[in-house]
Formats: sequence, structure tokens, C-alpha cells
Amino acid sequence: MEDDGGESSSFVVGIIENRAKEVGLAAFDLRSASLHLSQYIETSSSYQNTKTLLHFYDPIVIILPPNKLASNCSSAITELVDRFYGSVKKAVLPRGCFDDTKGAILIKNLAAKEPSALGLDTYYKQYYLCLAAAAATLKWTEAEKGIVVTNHSLLVTFNGSFDHMNIDATSVHNLEIIEPFHSTLLGTSNKKRSLFHMLKTTKTIGGTRLLRANLLQPLKDIETINARLDCLDELMSNEQLFFGLCQILRKFPKETDRVLCHFCFKPKKVTAEALAVERAKKSQVLVSSVILLKTALDALPLLSKVLKDVKSSLLSNIYKSVCENEKYDLIKKRIGEVIDEDVLHARVPFVACTQQCFAVKAGIDGLLDISRRSFCKTSEAIHNLANNYREDFKFPNLKLTFKNRQGFHFVIPQKNIQGKLPSKFIQVVKHGNNIHCSTLELASLNARNKSAAAECYTRTEVCLEELMDDIRENVSVLTLLAEVLCLLDMIVNSFAHMISTKPVDRYTRPEFTENGPLAIDSGRHPILESIHNDFVANNIFLSEASNMVIVMGPNMSGKSTYLQQVCLIVILAQVGCYVPARFSTLRVVDRMFTRMGAVDNLESHSSTFMTEMKETAFIMQNVSRRSLIVMDELGRATSSMDGFAMAWSCCEHLLSLKAYTIFASHMENISELATIYPNVKILQFHVDLKNNRLDFKFQLKEGTTRIPHYGLLLAEVAGLPSSVIETARMITSRISEKEGKRMEVNCIQHYSIQRAYHAAQRLLCLKYCNQDEDVIRLALRNLKESCINN
Repeated sequence: MEDDGGESSSFVVGIIENRAKEVGLAAFDLRSASLHLSQYIETSSSYQNTKTLLHFYDPIVIILPPNKLASNCSSAITELVDRFYGSVKKAVLPRGCFDDTKGAILIKNLAAKEPSALGLDTYYKQYYLCLAAAAATLKWTEAEKGIVVTNHSLLVTFNGSFDHMNIDATSVHNLEIIEPFHSTLLGTSNKKRSLFHMLKTTKTIGGTRLLRANLLQPLKDIETINARLDCLDELMSNEQLFFGLCQILRKFPKETDRVLCHFCFKPKKVTAEALAVERAKKSQVLVSSVILLKTALDALPLLSKVLKDVKSSLLSNIYKSVCENEKYDLIKKRIGEVIDEDVLHARVPFVACTQQCFAVKAGIDGLLDISRRSFCKTSEAIHNLANNYREDFKFPNLKLTFKNRQGFHFVIPQKNIQGKLPSKFIQVVKHGNNIHCSTLELASLNARNKSAAAECYTRTEVCLEELMDDIRENVSVLTLLAEVLCLLDMIVNSFAHMISTKPVDRYTRPEFTENGPLAIDSGRHPILESIHNDFVANNIFLSEASNMVIVMGPNMSGKSTYLQQVCLIVILAQVGCYVPARFSTLRVVDRMFTRMGAVDNLESHSSTFMTEMKETAFIMQNVSRRSLIVMDELGRATSSMDGFAMAWSCCEHLLSLKAYTIFASHMENISELATIYPNVKILQFHVDLKNNRLDFKFQLKEGTTRIPHYGLLLAEVAGLPSSVIETARMITSRISEKEGKRMEVNCIQHYSIQRAYHAAQRLLCLKYCNQDEDVIRLALRNLKESCINN
């Protein structure tokens, strides 16, 4: 397998669909040797679920069957990939490669877990499409990469996307989870960051990838979330444990998770001629992986020492499953029989190269010892040559540097060169204030040094064959170690580190209930509060008896920021992190939908209003009772009458569901919903009016506080003629008078229903509260008195 030292994706994705719009998807991670299978029915014509999964996996290759489903039916998946993922490599395999029977057999043989644990025996027929996609994905990978997957080495998950909160690709963009809309904030020099960038203080590549995956697909299981929160509680209350883990995790190589693929995959046996070009490079990667594994296992006793007396279930489980597992000692002992004790993983290129050449103990292989002597001689000759040039050409600051591809070359500060560089120096390139160059003598020694190193790598690989086979027998424990290190990196270096940098009690632990309210007291925007020191906190309360909040206020009063803030707090809570609030209790959200912004979509030839309607249709078709829906300014891109009618109708439809909805609008008429439906609450952003100027307070208050003609005030500031403003003011006052009378009638007509709903809402809150009996009895007595008196 190729060495991938970066954070970029390493997923190969296979997709297939049937004529009923059912889609099977298999995502094979070449980096961590894991296979994720999903099967679902597409509910929208835009294939939003598939787009969300492709956005999540960010594949390097997409494998598809031929374009035609039937004689006159094109595959919508192929069209989707061509249109939105044109830059991604596409591989079309014959339909026969998408064989679900073969896929089931492969999963049984390759999965680290038993088939019964995966649910394969029970759900074989249900998962036939994703098993077909898995067969094609594995076939392409083995053929293209020239490897064979080791039996019982793959981490296989079924239906991975839907075991977590689903956030569609549009919402990921709207909420700035991974990338911000703009790199700088308007009017400031501050860099605006996404939620991912704010939390990205992880030290390993695997930890960073796990953080991204968790933000895109937060957890739904309350037990798992609470286990992470318990772990954070212990880290925040035990400084010695927190700083101890921070120090120990630095001792593990940042590429620990990548080492797995070299033990999960065996190279295919091919002829020596075919191996000639790439063999040395692949041997070097393999040797590097063994050294990296040795370094990780050497650091394991230090982790064991720190975790010995932990109390939280997550950390104690890590201690029992990893630190007390004897298999790691056996692997370490077996490595110690072949690999030199002093060899460690290094990041400096020439040090790493030397470590790899001298990884195997001396005396095991005669040809390897000869190659090493040749490597040492050429390395020494190159350093002697550099010393000679320093003296001969009066370049005391001449440096000898090494790069993996280029080998050795000279770096000379430009200020040391008087006039022209001597003709002996070739391949002269200017880099800043330095000159990079070589000579014919150095090029000759470089070639010999590289050849000797390549021979060392290939001979070392021969010596490691037996060791590799022994390690592959215990590959499942290595998978576990990599998962544990990634999880610890995310919790300790990201979540706990972020909380520790904030003032005390600024971030608090969220509480979770099965069917209780979504209540956030003094919530703050996690990204913007670090930029604005005077950020104003606001509350939110949603329950089954009050499942819609309509947020009103003038332009720039803070509505969009507030909507984004609530969503980001929910995401943070469900990844198992503290949240920026004084107190919060949440009902687990299974899907998050947002409809924000107003722009044309030129790619699909959609106007602003059509884009709005497509996004709203997707929400209506996929919403569930546990969803959180956030809608900002629906219907403003068409005529005022049609837009208002559409917004009202959508609100009524969402009110009939048990989903929690936050709806922001400029339309003052929409507040009339609260006079008819008792499960609607109106919130208004407070604004003072001083000398015909708007003074924004960014504070939410209950009820509608009318700001007279704020649109006209802003228009006046923009410089419209006073005659136009006056005429508009006269027309507005007439319309407002009629609306006021109608709302008064509604309030009187529906008053009794609203009283009953408010009483029911309080009873529901008492049902899910954690107070003792006496407090609940007192609250019930007060509620009874208020109902009788009113």
C-alpha cells in the first residue's frame, strides 16, 4: 500500500442502486483497514442521502456499475457522480462484479468480528445491495493496489450513517461545521474558523479524522455520549491525569493508525521483474511500519501507568482491554527478537532512512550487513565531500541536507557567494536567501547511497517475512490499539484541551433525556464567542407541548447567528463534549435540517425561490419526530403573498409533527400563529430605537415587541428619497392597523386552549426533571393555584 502521511481522505467507495431507488454503498478505508456499509431508500430526487454520505467519506475513487439500469433507464447515481464529483477518479466495473453472494462470503472471511455479531446472518437479504457494492470495492482494491486482504482483519460496520445523527451536506455547509463561509469576519482582522478548526488541536492524523467524522455524524446512543462526558468530568477534575495523558499521547507516533493497513494487507506474489521498480519503496514503507509499531508498543507501559487508577467507565475499559492485554507484550517480544532495541520512529528524513536500514539486528542476514556497510561508506563519503567543499571554496556555512526523493544536496546562503557560483556546482536553484545545488561527485555518491539503501530495504523485508506473518495473526488487537489512541487523542487533546483553555464554568456538561425538552440556559455561539469578548448569551426552550419557536427581529439583530448557535451546541453535546452554556438538557436528535441563506443555484438552473423550495421539500420528506429543524427566512424570494402563504403552510405542517422547529422570519404576520396554536412561542430580538436609529442589544425576549417600520429606517439610512419613505410609511400604517385588529380577535378566541397547553407544558417538564419529591410537589401546588386564579 502507498504511504499516506497526510490528513487527506483514503476512502474507496462503491455504489449501486436498483430501480426502486434503493442504494447500497460500501466505503473501504485504505488507511485504517475498515469497511463501512450502508443501504437506504432515496427519498428525494436530488439523492440527498447519497450526497451526504459522499461528502462525509470524501472518496479518492468511486466505483460504479455501467450507466444503464435497463434498456431505457439511466442510473441517477452515475449522473450524480458525473455532475458533483467530476474531479474524483471514477471506475466502472461490470455488473457481474457487484455480486451480493460473493460480498457476503468476503465479509464473513475478512471481518474481525463474527458474522453473528455483525448481524449478517439475520440481515443478509436486507443488505444485499451494500454487500454487492462491497464485493466490487474489494475486487477493485485488490486488483488496483496489488494486495490481498488478510482474513479476519477488517473492521466492518453496517448501516454506519444511520446509527448516528444525520446532517445533510447542505446543513454541514450552512452551519460551517467543517469550512467557514468566509475566511475573515467583515470589518475585523480576525480569522473566522469553523467548528472543526476550533476543535482541531489533535496530535495524530487518526484523531483529526475521527474528530471530523464525529462532527459530521454525531452520536445518538445516550450511554456512549455519557461515557465520553464521564471521561471529560474525570479529566477536568484530575489535572494530573489530564496532563499525564497529554504527555503520554505525544510519545505515540502521529501515524499509528496508518500502520494497520500494512498488517491487514499482504502483497500479491508477482515476478521479480514486476517488482523491480516499486519494490524498494514498498519495502521501505513496510520497514517503517514495523518501527512505528515498535515505538507505539514501547510507549504502552507509560499509558498503562497513567490509567491505572482511573474511575470513568471509558478510561477503565481502555485500561482493561489494552493495558492489561498480554498479546501486546507477545507482539513486542516477537519484534524484539528481530528488530534492534535502539531503533525508534523518526521524522527527520535521513535519521528515519538510517533507522530503517539498521532496523534488523546485525548478523541475521549476511547480504543485509554488506548493504549496510556500503550505505555507511557512501554516507560518510558524502559528508567528507561537504567538508572539502567548505574549505576549498571558502563556504563555511555550506549545509548538507537530505530529502527522500532528491537525496543529498547542498544549501549555501546567498550572502556567502561573492560573484558567480563556481562552475563545479550544477542544478542551481534559488530558494529565498539560499542557493540549492549539487555537483557531479555528489550526484554519483547519491546514486550509490540510494542503491545501497534500497538493497537494505529489500533485504530487511525478507528478514521480516516471518515476523509480519506472526503480527498478522494478532491484527485485531492492533486495530483496537489504533482506535483507542484516536479516541483518546480526540477526547484529551481536542475536547478537554478546548475546555481547559476557557474560564471556569464557561463550558458545562449537557444532560440527556429520552423524550424531554431541549433547554439551553445562557447558550453562546462556540466559534463567535472566542472572537467577540462581549458576546450576548441567549436561551432556548422546546418541548412536546411547545415544539415551535418563531424568532423575530430586524435585519442584523442576530437571528441567523442564534439559529446556528443552537445547532452547534446540539452537535457538540452529541459528540460527547461540554457546551458553551450555563445549563443544558437535550432530547437526542436523530436528524438535523437547516434552510438558510438565499442564493441562486446556477448549476441546477434553480432560482433563489426554487432552491428554497427544494431544500424545504427535502426536509418535509425526511423529517422524523426526533428531528431538529432550523429555517431562516422561508418564502422571501417570491411575491410577498405567496411567500407568506408558503411560510404559514410549512409552519402548520411542522406543528403537526413532534419535531422541534426554530423558525426565523421578518414577516410580522407569521407571529399570528401563536394566537391560534398554543404550541408556538414567539421570541423577539430586543432593539432600542434612539433618534430614528436602531440600537441592537442581541438579547432574546418573549413576545412580539414591535419595532415600527425598521425596514423603512434602514432604507432611509441607505439614502432613499424622503418622499418615497413617507409614502411607504403611510401604506404600512394602514396595513398594520388591520392586522392588529385580527390578532386581537384570535387572542380572545383561543385563550382557553393556550392556558391548557401552558399547564401541560409545565407538567411535561416536571415529568423529566431530576428534583426530589418535595420540590416537585411544591411546583405542582403552585401550578394548580395559578390555573385556578387565572
